[in-house]
Amino acid sequence: MAKKKSNTVTPAQVIKQIDSSANLVYTDISKKHQSPKMVIPVRSLANVTYSPKSGYFELKGNVKERTLTVNTVKTFAQTLKMMSLSKELIASDDMATKREAYYISKNWAEAGFKEQPESDTVMEDIEAMFGIIREQLRFAPEEKGGAVAGRLTVIDKDREGRKLKIDCTKFGSGAYSVPVDVENLQFQSKAKFILAIETSGMFQRLHNYAYWDEANCILVSMGGVPTRACRRFIRRMSDELNIPVYAFVDGDPYGYFNIYRTLKVGSGNAAHLNEFFCVPRTSFLGVTPQDIKDYKLPTHALKEVDIKRAKDALKNDPFVKHYKPWQQAINQMLKGGQRVEQQAFAKHGLDFVVKQYLPDKLKAVKKFLP
Repeated sequence: MAKKKSNTVTPAQVIKQIDSSANLVYTDISKKHQSPKMVIPVRSLANVTYSPKSGYFELKGNVKERTLTVNTVKTFAQTLKMMSLSKELIASDDMATKREAYYISKNWAEAGFKEQPESDTVMEDIEAMFGIIREQLRFAPEEKGGAVAGRLTVIDKDREGRKLKIDCTKFGSGAYSVPVDVENLQFQSKAKFILAIETSGMFQRLHNYAYWDEANCILVSMGGVPTRACRRFIRRMSDELNIPVYAFVDGDPYGYFNIYRTLKVGSGNAAHLNEFFCVPRTSFLGVTPQDIKDYKLPTHALKEVDIKRAKDALKNDPFVKHYKPWQQAINQMLKGGQRVEQQAFAKHGLDFVVKQYLPDKLKAVKKFLP
């Protein structure tokens, strides 16, 4: 099945791809009397490569073939039914959440899904086959996209198509919520940088102090591992405003690899779409293992899962293997045996991050981890 590497594909082009793929299956069965196949890229860290030139994890090219057999007939039927549902949603200019798609399948008799993870996997397979993001297939996630505050005006449209200018400095103690679909948004800003923050608590702390005003920046709460919408929103801002992104996450393997690395270069599981959702201009502000020493921060001992994740990254992660500074930082963390949270700076006062830590770090941007 053909794969179209574009993020500007039109609804008509998506429908054309769906029809073409379905027709190939029909032709194989009815005219060639042979078992049809679906070719799907293998989505794993072992099947990706990293190069600073591209800026994100790219697939090596390994694929898996799904041939129609007695054992695969159900998954084959589910894939075709999901493609049909996508076509219906596009044709009616509608959208279904992933959860709704799962429940719709209850009308598919034997092809219905028992659990949502099954429908999510089939949805991701279709994405990978076509090289089209699921939002263009008209499937939306359930999760929140992230929160934004600071020197940014988002230009959206209302239901009648009229432009709306949303000033992200005017939400009081609240914040602008990133929508599920960010492709048609426009941005206006004179901010110097984007600060992507792991925890909602630290985001709120910086927002309460109006740090965005003092530093002339845009604050984005990722709320843990950033959703696709959040990553795409940050990517589009960075590209269109031509400003860098600095990541501020907990100092532990989860923060380094699951959150930061996913934001910067993507993941193995989503390698077929990393070029759309990663933010290559991101660099790592903190919290680093060296920060523990420099700021005498309270820490917690690394857990077994932390140690395993760190050692796996040193051995298997193409991004970590490419950058010696990251290897050195991870080894420093393992040697110290400690992890640290963003909130640890509160030891020195609730305003320490705003008054001391961030100003210190921003004086030496070139020293940030890559």
